[in-house]
Amino acid sequence: MSRPEPTSPQYYVGIDVGTASVRAALVDQDGSVVLTAKEPIEIWEPHPDHYVQSSSDIWDKCCHTARRVTQGVDPSRIRGIGFDATCSLVVLDKSFQPLPVNSNGEKDRNVILWMDHRAFGQAERINRTRHRVLQYVGGVMSPEMQPPKLMWLKENLRESCWEKAGHFLDLPDFLSWKATGSLTRSLCTLICKWTYSSETGWDDSFWTTIGLEDLVSDYSKIGVQVSSPGTPLGAGLSSKAAWELGLSEGTAVAASLIDAHAGGLGVVGADVTGHNLPCETQPITSRLALICGTSSCHMAISERPLFVPGVWGPYYSAMVPGLWLNEGGQSATGKLLDHIIKGHAAFPELQKKAKESGENIYTFLNRHLEAIKKESALGLLTDDLHIWPDFHGNRSPLADPALKGMVVGLTLSQTLDDLARLYLATVQAVALGTRHILETLQAAGHHISTLFMCGGLSKNLLFVQMHADITGLPVVLSREVESVLVGAAILGACASGDFHSIQEAMGRMAGVGKIIESNPEHSSFYDKKYKVFQRLAELQKEFRALMQD
Repeated sequence: MSRPEPTSPQYYVGIDVGTASVRAALVDQDGSVVLTAKEPIEIWEPHPDHYVQSSSDIWDKCCHTARRVTQGVDPSRIRGIGFDATCSLVVLDKSFQPLPVNSNGEKDRNVILWMDHRAFGQAERINRTRHRVLQYVGGVMSPEMQPPKLMWLKENLRESCWEKAGHFLDLPDFLSWKATGSLTRSLCTLICKWTYSSETGWDDSFWTTIGLEDLVSDYSKIGVQVSSPGTPLGAGLSSKAAWELGLSEGTAVAASLIDAHAGGLGVVGADVTGHNLPCETQPITSRLALICGTSSCHMAISERPLFVPGVWGPYYSAMVPGLWLNEGGQSATGKLLDHIIKGHAAFPELQKKAKESGENIYTFLNRHLEAIKKESALGLLTDDLHIWPDFHGNRSPLADPALKGMVVGLTLSQTLDDLARLYLATVQAVALGTRHILETLQAAGHHISTLFMCGGLSKNLLFVQMHADITGLPVVLSREVESVLVGAAILGACASGDFHSIQEAMGRMAGVGKIIESNPEHSSFYDKKYKVFQRLAELQKEFRALMQD
């Protein structure tokens, strides 16, 4: 049981570092978001497929947003703070100063962003080793993970970066270090992105096999102290960090999470009593957390380890303590929608009309689709337009970063109607990709009956409805739209001691909002779309084989 309710309100701060922005929230003990703040962070693209950021810029924005959401609040009422972030790689020298991660040498640009694919060749070489650690990443390591990025740094920036480096940190662990001075790493980051095992630790033979044997003699560079997410770190906020964040020294700071995992934490444990959902009478393992933003992640939990081809994991206690996690994903979803829309000839017209109507472009497009559907169902507008959505490679379940996007059914027309249909087809393609991942999870032993969705794209009801219709499952939207921030706050709540476990904090602070049911009338249409979708992947592989013959 949690401790007795205090007479004055108690709060937690959740800080989320996404791909392009830092967000902070002040959250109360019931999981209600009191106030949020957001600030952009810089992204540089010095070369194709190279995306870099600055850890100094990111930390500054964390401090600014934290101060904004806590302004006027008695610091003694803020019981804990939790961080989540993208699984980007931060490089510091032996004095904890930034080291540049590109040959052009800008010192502050010391973060290789998660979506950076410079290490594609290194990932291929790792996969050819067939090392035993690969069984825990669906058999195929992604260039978005940390080992191939470390290989790239050693092979390309040996003198300027590799030999000078004192610390390689996942971005979530960098944030907890900045807050506390503790180099303790999160079990979530090390298991999911670094090949660490909760049972056996680091595997010396893996690092030696891939040419990074120098790490074996000094694992302190990548982590020797490890804690489960939500565990309090050190003595809490250091005096310097407390001053920068506008909080009290000693405020509890939790071991962190990757951003998608925080989103899962913020939704998947919600009490669904009385909502007539299939998962109401089923264990929590019947729920799939779907976190949709720039990219999408599909979080499936199980009581025993399930090995799913092309899907990361199983990871023990990486999100919910005591349960195994499989993580599917799509490398470009929100980013893909932006790319498709902004690259169309009718985009200026869309911008103009959306501005005149006082709507954002997605709300306008959704309304425009309703207007042009005539008598047919909206989804049927794409009966002759099909998209394979892996413009940035396939993360799951094919695990093929070399796959490219495809569009079938284009004409010479470039009207706003055509743009709307292309947008709809892209939304459907993303949902079809989710169905592909879901069916792969089910075939490996998962039993999923309900989707729990959060992230920026969950605000788009067309996007949500397409996922319900195409998967045939109900979609639960969280009570709080900012579920990732709630997940980060849950970490802080657990670290504060106000709850005895992550599960208890989830049950209290996660909540059900809107429920979107699937429309069975459209199932046969989407079954046909799904067959086309699968055929597109086969054709692309055939084309690639022909060109390599």
